[in-house]
Amino acid sequence: MPLELSTMPPTKDQLQRLWREADAVCFDVDSTVIKDEGLDDLANFCGVGPQVEAMTLKAMGGGMTFREALTLRLNIVQPSREKVEEFIVTHPSTFSPRILELVALLKSRNTEVFLVTGGFRSIITPVANALGIPQDHLFANTLLFNEDGSYAGFDTTQLTSESGGKARVVQLIRDQYKFKTVLFIGDGATDMEAAPPADGFIGYGGNVVRAKVKENSAWFITDFQELIDQLQDPTSTTNGGAC
Repeated sequence: MPLELSTMPPTKDQLQRLWREADAVCFDVDSTVIKDEGLDDLANFCGVGPQVEAMTLKAMGGGMTFREALTLRLNIVQPSREKVEEFIVTHPSTFSPRILELVALLKSRNTEVFLVTGGFRSIITPVANALGIPQDHLFANTLLFNEDGSYAGFDTTQLTSESGGKARVVQLIRDQYKFKTVLFIGDGATDMEAAPPADGFIGYGGNVVRAKVKENSAWFITDFQELIDQLQDPTSTTNGGAC
């Protein structure tokens, strides 16, 4: 039976084949493309790191939607336009090892690359620019400010501002570009939930290993070199590679 007709999630071998054939790849950003966690780092910069961390842990306990959790955390941070701009200048993002090489390789193969994140466009834009990814391939949340530059909220029309948003973004990408094979790569549960509609999910633990993701990923990697090797030499990880 062709993989496209199967209701079962792909195996590791099938994922590796899909990876080599993919015409589009979506990456999460925080703790995947970059080592940083944007909102946590911004909270620390604004002097309210512990309070936001406590709220994050509360949100992870359940009973709260992504949008509700984001609203509560941002209400604690209250990031002004001036603070955000200062943060971007003084805290440039740190790329995960070999992500630059991986994205360059994908682009050389005419594979479209998208960034899909619950983080903020203003903070992620320099990352996209460094990777050569156009703004229309970046799906992120948008901070809003009042005329005086004070924090006014965030744009709730963005798909990434709500629970299940990453899956909706993948479906939007599929509908718009008519890609045959789309994969999603990320470190978190919200990334894993994007497949389907993505054809498969590759778990990444190079910066932080989340038990749920590791246990439920048919293909879990801790180094992007494994993905590079798979594109350059399919025999390098297919047989006996670490899962």
